[in-house]
Amino acid sequence: MSTARYAVGIDLGTTHCVMAAVDLTQDESEQVLQQMVAIPQLTGPGSVEDRLLLPSFLYLPHSDELAPNDLTLPWGIQPPFVVGELARNLGSRTPIRLVASAKSWLCHPGVDRRAPILPVEAPAEVPQVSPLQASIHYLEHLRQSWDYQHPDAPLLEQEVTITVPASFDPAARELTDEAAAAVGFGHRILLEEPQAALYSWILASQGGWRKQVKVGDIILVIDLGGGTTDLSLIAVTERDGSLELNRVAVGDHILLGGDNMDLALAHVVRTKLAGQNISLDLWQLQALTHGCRAAKEAMLTDPGIETMPVVVPSRGSRLIGGTIRTELTRDEVTHTLVEGFFPWVDAAARPASRARTALTKLGLPYAQDAGISRHLAAFLGRQTHATEALAGFAALPPNASFLHPTAVLLNGGVFKAPLLAERTLEMLNAWLQAEGSPPARLLEGADLDLAVARGAAYYGYVRRGRGVRIRGGTAKAYYVGIESAMPAVPGMEPPLQALCIAPFGMEEGTDAALPSQEVGLVVGEPVRFHFFGSSVRREDRVGSVLEQWSPEEVEELEEIEANLPAEGRNPGEVVPVRLHAAVTEVGTLRLEAIPREGNQTWKVEFDVRGQE
Repeated sequence: MSTARYAVGIDLGTTHCVMAAVDLTQDESEQVLQQMVAIPQLTGPGSVEDRLLLPSFLYLPHSDELAPNDLTLPWGIQPPFVVGELARNLGSRTPIRLVASAKSWLCHPGVDRRAPILPVEAPAEVPQVSPLQASIHYLEHLRQSWDYQHPDAPLLEQEVTITVPASFDPAARELTDEAAAAVGFGHRILLEEPQAALYSWILASQGGWRKQVKVGDIILVIDLGGGTTDLSLIAVTERDGSLELNRVAVGDHILLGGDNMDLALAHVVRTKLAGQNISLDLWQLQALTHGCRAAKEAMLTDPGIETMPVVVPSRGSRLIGGTIRTELTRDEVTHTLVEGFFPWVDAAARPASRARTALTKLGLPYAQDAGISRHLAAFLGRQTHATEALAGFAALPPNASFLHPTAVLLNGGVFKAPLLAERTLEMLNAWLQAEGSPPARLLEGADLDLAVARGAAYYGYVRRGRGVRIRGGTAKAYYVGIESAMPAVPGMEPPLQALCIAPFGMEEGTDAALPSQEVGLVVGEPVRFHFFGSSVRREDRVGSVLEQWSPEEVEELEEIEANLPAEGRNPGEVVPVRLHAAVTEVGTLRLEAIPREGNQTWKVEFDVRGQE
């Protein structure tokens, strides 16, 4: 165990970064004391303010745009880029120089996430950075901010917990961990964001959470942030007479959140301008999207605001000439967000899909269906058997078509709008009533912008053996593809079997040697590894082999290309090996291939480059 004084939680969000801390030296018998960590940042040229939220934006200014002193931070450095509030403000006027949604790009398997690709489609004169480098810049700013305020307790010496979406695949988790390692975090852990939100609720209850839930409860956590919709189910169980929380299901990675809502509102305004014979190009639409974000946030948090002005800048890297002025009304915001993203559907609804165009521009793989309610129905419909093996859980009604939650915890800035929270709960309870179950109750949480960081800090405290721990482990069962040995058949690829290397719920810091069966590993030439995951197959154990499966129960993950060193063997030689998997303390998945003879061990990492 380290000698850290603080457990620090970092919410490395799509639209905001937040830090919180728990003092580990406090007496265990006392109420857990926690502090939010202010983050000094530029809010104007040469102007620094302390804010609890660091906007996750990186601005790459022109060399003549800002003077060196305009970029000076309190700790004395003058970086050639801007992070935080000023970056967002400058980028709203010149979006071709703004890096946004780096976290979403970090989990995009279709691009090289170490390559300088952001801002997307930036002209040649604008420098670009990789999604990984942007994440490093945000973490570096947080580290410098902490160290400036805590000179006697540097952040690199503290217990740091960084949150990731529960639906992040192993490659995205590895890249997040790599960004933290690049900054120098030695004592670091990854934690799923919905779990962090629930930890925050536990902490805020001041010990009263046990009076709000009971054995047999199923808590649905809906975490709707700037870039993703994250769905998790937590079961309340009992062990040795005490209540215990178990994460039993995690949804797919759904790239759908506040960013999509901002873009939808921008299209509403563009349509309105088109009726006035005013057309906007793609650059102006990007700037309009940032303006709509500010208008949306203001109107959703202040019911007294009926209209908000929106300004569309002129074309160019600087504001030269006139601007286009219009407005966004409350009715437009309400109708677009409620009916577009939370349409009233029944529990049998499923997200719509369409055939994709063969050629497409480089971009994020956003969800094809914007209806969050349909994604929620699909998630609950897939998890009808999630609690069957748990003691104390009542059987679902015979006509049940989805798992019936008994409590709901909402998280994410989107739910700061009461209208959206109310629509979500009303619709879920209508589904439950239709199948004869009582309504789910809402668990009141803390500040929706700060909950994830608070929960992450508390988790660092919990890891010391204090407080309440949520049992989770891996969010899916993981498999590696094994090619079958068969004679060549024209036009037919050898079939793949899926070998389970990590079962559902495999705990951090544990490993699993597969049974004695051996497989052949091709060394000395380029090969491809196929990985699969399942959020519904809870019965599979290490060594289980799947010969057939449906896309609904097992999905193929990112393919990994590698050229494993031959180490004295002939290129292309097939080496008999046993496989060994481990979930690290950080929360990432590792796979090793151990040969029958010799000391050579091959490690298959999830942090290789993305597909081209």
